[in-house]
Amino acid sequence: MPTKAVSASPIYSEHVNPQWVRLLDVLQMNVGYEKCLGAELFTSDGDRILDFLSGYCVHNTGHNHPQIVAALMDELQRNGPNMLQSHVPELAGELAEKLCARAGGGLKKVFFNSSGSEGVETAIKFARAKTKRSGLLYAKDAFHGLTCGALSLMEGTTWAKGFGPLLPDTKGVPFGDLDALASQLATRKHAAYIVEPIQSEGGIRVPEASYLKQAQELCHKYGTLFVLDEVQTGMYRTGKFLAGHHFGVQPDMVILAKALSGGLIPVGAVLMTDEVYESVYHSLDRAIVHTSTFSENGLAMRAGIATLSVLEEENLGKRATVMGEALRARLRATLERYEMVKAVHGLGMLSGIEFKAPSQLTLRMAYGAFQHIHGGLFGQMLVMRMFKTEHILTQICGNNFMVLKVAPPLMVSEEQLDTFVGSIDRVVDVVHSSKTFWGDALALARRTINI
Repeated sequence: MPTKAVSASPIYSEHVNPQWVRLLDVLQMNVGYEKCLGAELFTSDGDRILDFLSGYCVHNTGHNHPQIVAALMDELQRNGPNMLQSHVPELAGELAEKLCARAGGGLKKVFFNSSGSEGVETAIKFARAKTKRSGLLYAKDAFHGLTCGALSLMEGTTWAKGFGPLLPDTKGVPFGDLDALASQLATRKHAAYIVEPIQSEGGIRVPEASYLKQAQELCHKYGTLFVLDEVQTGMYRTGKFLAGHHFGVQPDMVILAKALSGGLIPVGAVLMTDEVYESVYHSLDRAIVHTSTFSENGLAMRAGIATLSVLEEENLGKRATVMGEALRARLRATLERYEMVKAVHGLGMLSGIEFKAPSQLTLRMAYGAFQHIHGGLFGQMLVMRMFKTEHILTQICGNNFMVLKVAPPLMVSEEQLDTFVGSIDRVVDVVHSSKTFWGDALALARRTINI
């Protein structure tokens, strides 16, 4: 039975973001949620939705894990010191030690913040302080956040459009292209190469096995810091603690956020070498030269510690590896008969189903019409149909509208994975065999003309 959309509170529309409400209404995905547990979302009208998006890789441990909830309740009831700004928060030291031990390499210090975007801003400042250079390199089609510094590492994408001049001296190189990277690094003007080990919003792009290792070697050859943005890929999402661990690299900085919180409170962390740290905090008068009001707050630190415990006690990294490989194998076997399915790729429990333009005449004409209206219309129709008819929440990649992201919580069950495979099979079959899908897409296009 299709999921029924309901109207959002008019107070939210009036005082927060009316366009977001309008967009959800158009996509028929505006439902009220009463309870979220594990990989399941329960709506106010009695429906159950399977979450295969995880809040863009926030809910690695699942929604509202009881062990993390209990840790936060204990911290609140303790009535301890919190954000005094004039004491040493011991919990921050405990969490930092755990993160550095798991990250390994030369990562010995941690700066805590509240989001991935803040982490990117921190990496920019610290890299410039360490190298005394202003230039910044990034991989094209990346996603690093929506603050001005992060947007400066994403120029050419729609995210940066309309916000005026961003940071100068930034340059994008194609992801995976070592020659282009070497050419830029040889100028010796770049403080850092900030790169996702797997491009998530770029289409779940996994690099060649040697790319990151060679990129790191090039960076060090030319005096540029090698920085991994692991905001979506860290915390065992790809099977290992860091996605970078699959490729044998030892970065100068690593940016974490999202899943570090257990999905319950904002927390982010930038891990770095002693050398990077000391280039910023090198004397008493610079002890607080870079800080944040909510950095190291007790609830955030407790959430991080509890989340690490859950991830490891429940073996969720190993689970992501084994079940993620099995899921991709099943998806390939199930979807290979459809001409619009190009590939299924990913690592651990981070996968993407990539689609392509059809060759069949009738499909090609309809698809071409949608692409003319908006490049994301086809992908968004897949998302909408998965939600309405199959009760599964997912989304297309933000910088590649032809890739459907498949990223459930790491504790997802085999039965729930089976449900997803059956659901995407039915939806893709409708794409190839029914005029209804294309008719619905045209109706969606008409509804979005003014959005």
